[in-house]
Amino acid sequence: MPDAEAPRLLCVEVYQGAPLSYMTETAAGLLAELAAGTTFVPTTTRTREQYGRIHLPGPPPEFAICANGGHLLVRGESDPDWRRTVAERLAAQCAPLDEVREHLVRTADPAWLLKERVAEDLFAYLVVERALLPDTWVKELARWAEERGWTVSLQGRKIYAVPRPLTKSAAVAEVARRTGASQVLAAGDSLLDADLLLAADRGWRPGHGELADSGWRAGHVTALDARGAAAGEEIVRAFLGAVDNRGAAPDLG
Repeated sequence: MPDAEAPRLLCVEVYQGAPLSYMTETAAGLLAELAAGTTFVPTTTRTREQYGRIHLPGPPPEFAICANGGHLLVRGESDPDWRRTVAERLAAQCAPLDEVREHLVRTADPAWLLKERVAEDLFAYLVVERALLPDTWVKELARWAEERGWTVSLQGRKIYAVPRPLTKSAAVAEVARRTGASQVLAAGDSLLDADLLLAADRGWRPGHGELADSGWRAGHVTALDARGAAAGEEIVRAFLGAVDNRGAAPDLG
């Protein structure tokens, strides 16, 4: 939009001393209102350390989900029972992390590989020079990983390899069980959000990101045209509308 029409933005993340992530001031007010009337659960692929850089408006959430469902934070602390549940599922249902990490490092080309990382001892990812990354390499990796119970997601400059049993939807279902939520509302823009959107009662997908780029859709998921901070504001407004229509029943947003 023209500069003169751009909304005021609130910085919600600082990294290495510089502002990194934003939401509109309107969205911030709406989110504080949403968090006051529902169980609002930030849900992310970020590690706990990375999530700690985020400072959203409203009271600190009682629950948050990090590491793509690997950690369920309860009042800021990782729940040990949930950690044991996740560890048991991964040991029983997919190849070990060390095998996948070794394959990633061995097959990646130094010409486009910038960094390789392990997140929370749960999954691995690469930071790459996207312009030099061959599409065929990602497709071959996805086929190799699928045979071992893992999934692959390309998000910007990052290639994630994540165990298939490690899902946001499983962690959100646990929060819903503990809180007695009557409906789950979700939003997301990446392939790693697809399971959560499919499991939710209603979902929203912004006009940017991996899901939008691939044309991903589901009947109960609204595909928005809005992108970036504008999409965030539209999603929070939609969450509030859905909650208002259901009255006072407990919800997850």
